[in-house]
Amino acid sequence: MVSRSALSAAVVPALHDALTFWLPIACAGCGALDLGLCSGCRAALAAAPHRRRTADGLVVTSAMEFSGVPARVLRALKEEGRTSLARALAPALALVLADAVAPDTVVATVPSSRAAYRRRGYRPVDLLVRRGGHAPVPLLRVARAPRDQRGLDREARRANVGGVFVSRPVRGRRVVLVDDVVTTGATLDDASRALRVAGAAEVVAATLAHTPLRVDPSRQHAKDKSG
Repeated sequence: MVSRSALSAAVVPALHDALTFWLPIACAGCGALDLGLCSGCRAALAAAPHRRRTADGLVVTSAMEFSGVPARVLRALKEEGRTSLARALAPALALVLADAVAPDTVVATVPSSRAAYRRRGYRPVDLLVRRGGHAPVPLLRVARAPRDQRGLDREARRANVGGVFVSRPVRGRRVVLVDDVVTTGATLDDASRALRVAGAAEVVAATLAHTPLRVDPSRQHAKDKSG
């Protein structure tokens, strides 16, 4: 018997795609009328892999920068229910996953909050991973609801998401942890810690996009003076 969550994951994106086909739309990247995504904006979604480490040392490879066209298209997927855009975004994510996924690797996604899932009816990250040719394994779940991360500085983000996730057993396995956007890396670090507690032998991360790292002006000034 098919579970309600599995049925919703299959049906809701299909309904969104059908509505996108029949209703007047504008390009998600630039606003051009009668196009879901114009050729110029589609070209702007080409992968430009970027790698960095989080505060906990987790290696994160991102497919593109979260700005301009990629940011607008991803927001349209997540906040406007335009699930057809996952087909245009997925190839870039698939490219970085191709380098990260090896035999006996488990692909796991950072789960949406329950409230976000109820609002959307689907999980954007899972949709992107599936469109990219991988089957995500639901290892992680949200143990408590964090505050909205927007507007929080780096330390506040780490405190906010600390202990948010718990994982099913994954003893001895290598895990590729996937999320849509990495900002400070606090969410990925907490998810990675949960996976390691559950027995993961190694955890690396991949995201569709990354936000440009911003340097605290006071710290940069102190660094300049000391240098």
